[in-house]
Amino acid sequence: LEDLKVKQNLYQNIDKVRKPGAIVSSNTSTIPLKYLTKGMSDDFASHFLITHFFNPPRYMRLLEVVTSEQTNPEIADTIRLFCDQVLGKGVVDCHDRPGFIANRIGTFWMICALNEALRLDVSVEEADAVMGKPIGVPKTGVFGLLDLVGIDLMPHIGRSMMSVLPEGDAFKEIYQEPELFNKMISEGYTGRKGKGGFYRLNKAGGKKIKEAINLKTGEYTPAKRPSIPSVKAGVKNLQLLVKSPDKAGQYAKSVLVQLLSYAASLVPEIADDICAVDNAMRWGYNWKFGPFELIDKLGAEWLVEALKESGKPVPEFLLKAQGSTFYKTVDGVLNYLAVDGTYQAVKRPKGVLLLEDIKRCSQPILKTPSASLWDVGDGVACFEFTTKMNALDNVVMETLDKSLDIVEKKFKALVIYNEASHFSAGANLGLALFASNVALWSSVEDMLVAGQNVYKKMKYASFPVVGAPSGMALGGGCEILLHCNGIQAHAESYIGLVEVGVGLLPAWGGSKEMLHRWGKNPMVPKGPMPAVSKSFENISTAKVSTSAVEAKELLYLSHKDRITMNRDRLLADAKAFALDMIEKGYQPPEPPVYQLPGDSGRAALNLAVENFKNLGMVTPHDETVSEAVSQVLTGGDTDMTEILNEDDVLALERKYFMKLIKTPQTLARMEHMLSTGKPLRN
Repeated sequence: LEDLKVKQNLYQNIDKVRKPGAIVSSNTSTIPLKYLTKGMSDDFASHFLITHFFNPPRYMRLLEVVTSEQTNPEIADTIRLFCDQVLGKGVVDCHDRPGFIANRIGTFWMICALNEALRLDVSVEEADAVMGKPIGVPKTGVFGLLDLVGIDLMPHIGRSMMSVLPEGDAFKEIYQEPELFNKMISEGYTGRKGKGGFYRLNKAGGKKIKEAINLKTGEYTPAKRPSIPSVKAGVKNLQLLVKSPDKAGQYAKSVLVQLLSYAASLVPEIADDICAVDNAMRWGYNWKFGPFELIDKLGAEWLVEALKESGKPVPEFLLKAQGSTFYKTVDGVLNYLAVDGTYQAVKRPKGVLLLEDIKRCSQPILKTPSASLWDVGDGVACFEFTTKMNALDNVVMETLDKSLDIVEKKFKALVIYNEASHFSAGANLGLALFASNVALWSSVEDMLVAGQNVYKKMKYASFPVVGAPSGMALGGGCEILLHCNGIQAHAESYIGLVEVGVGLLPAWGGSKEMLHRWGKNPMVPKGPMPAVSKSFENISTAKVSTSAVEAKELLYLSHKDRITMNRDRLLADAKAFALDMIEKGYQPPEPPVYQLPGDSGRAALNLAVENFKNLGMVTPHDETVSEAVSQVLTGGDTDMTEILNEDDVLALERKYFMKLIKTPQTLARMEHMLSTGKPLRN
């Protein structure tokens, strides 16, 4: 609770019982540290700091750290290091000011956006369209975010800020509590945790309908997704939106001019430099661009002129960026504009290696429209997907094949990594569907063969290959990881073989790799059937791990694979893992052999599917797909006395994949997934 008396009483009780040297921190979101430690002992104050985590703390990277002159520097360093490396946080040092960085700016933004929507008669849906994709804000926009945070929390934060901000602060000039706010809160419309908020779900005719509130009348009507040409143009070029004379353009300009000038006026009051401010807004509010990055997109000159036009003061720091930018690359190094008007190199914490920095100072070793190969130092190369959603196509496979040859001759190891939101969404479904619709079956099979061959070549290369996923690694993206010699996964990695969702099965070696992993797992009983059953369960249910830890339980990661908590440390950790493998005398793995159960095992799997069918959990095409999966995993026309090799299982993958992709039901699933993003249950 943002109540100073409550916090001070608690600290007095803690101080009576804490052991010597114990560190105490507060998660306060707005109250300055100097007020929290007022009247406390010197020893308590020297061991006290603010660690402001953003909600939900598992997914929001930002941790704002605030210290005082009394705080022991070693204590602060201990907390910073722990929160960075063990908790995976993006640690930002803030000055001891109300709201620190992210909430000082973020709350201003939300109140400003609400005020301007009321003034310009912009609807909730229109406001979220403008305050969303064009400026790099998550799809919640501003009103969706207010619903998520909790509308009832906003007056508490606002009043707390009003009580501690200095006179003349722009926040005090714009802050208001609209009557609509109070009405919604009193009626239980506090956001997602209540009956709804600016948006709500209403049941009508047995269906849930999303409704949006009218900011003037307070009445709800079905929510509409506005199609605004200037907003669409703004996604590609933000300048086009703010210069548009329509209502959306006026709204965008009005909010951004106030927001960005406010941010510029707060440096160095709230932080030493603009990097801290931009990082705080990207990590705390999930913005794609920080305020100063947005100014660079719009141009400092444009912002200065817009402020002059509206009769608003121009921050002194903003004037220093005129004729230039807040960020620029100097001799291959990213620089930022410091408060003294000079440019300083952006400093990365020790142990952080970013591909974006490598790209500033070097050229790719190999580059195609779908992938690139980079030298990341110490004899290690990095292979990067560059397609939309990092989908895998023939060009990716060809580039990977050539990259393996280059690494063989010139490098010690290869890391497969990228800095997109997701490692890979899997095979390019659109290309496969196009080839299928025109019956280019040989092209589809060629794509299968190419993937199988290059993954196998990668697996048995003379050098180690380390996969470094973050976010989704699905289908073919999971299969490439299964063929890596080691994996350094970001904690938030969602890995799985999801092909059955589009009526297919893993056919780039995913089926054979799961059989091998479960077969050699000491926790699984010996014999051919347990490994087949476990593989069938994962593949037929399209099981995706909810974290890297769960990926180990599902055997998408092995016991020797490693996990990185901080996303920015992933590439450096993966590189270190590869070099560590070399130092320990890396040797390629031995090819596995398979002893699969054949008809008897298939009968057991089909019985399990029949039971689910009787419970209404399996559709007719699910049954067809499951039968194809069971054929592959049990070895096709074999029996448990035969020994199969990898190529035998790969041939089965291709055979049953091609059977499935020729069915109308699978093509319908593929088309539905591409058009809606959701699986079709046919």
